[in-house]
Amino acid sequence: MAIDLIKILILCTGNSCRSQMAHGYLESMLIHKAEIYSAGIEAHGLNSDAVLIMKEDGIDISKNTSNHVEEYRDIQFDYIITVCDNAKENCPVFYGNGKLLHNNFPDPSKVVDTMHQKIEIFRNVRNQIKKYCEHFIQSELKINQ
Repeated sequence: MAIDLIKILILCTGNSCRSQMAHGYLESMLIHKAEIYSAGIEAHGLNSDAVLIMKEDGIDISKNTSNHVEEYRDIQFDYIITVCDNAKENCPVFYGNGKLLHNNFPDPSKVVDTMHQKIEIFRNVRNQIKKYCEHFIQSELKINQ
């Protein structure tokens, strides 16, 4: 008998940084337990700094694609997690029983500081997202890591 996997969508503005990081963490933390999708209200392409900063923590998102939320219109999600206020405000309606969760993370791609400062900001946002993912798994899914 096949086990139905939990379906989780992480939604952001451009599906380039924050949603990709959350996608990477949830996918690695929920192997064989969930199907993870990420999308944006727009599709901006995968951010190379996000790839670099995730690789630093042992997560490879380099093969992820930047997807538009409409691509997943027909999937019945169990959870839809918006990771920025813009995505929350512009989130399309998904029919079904999916639970909508929200956490606004700063957008590290908007940083125009020096490369060192930019990497530190990416690292900080990555760490916030990792903690959020761990908390989500424990509090919502009731799975201990």
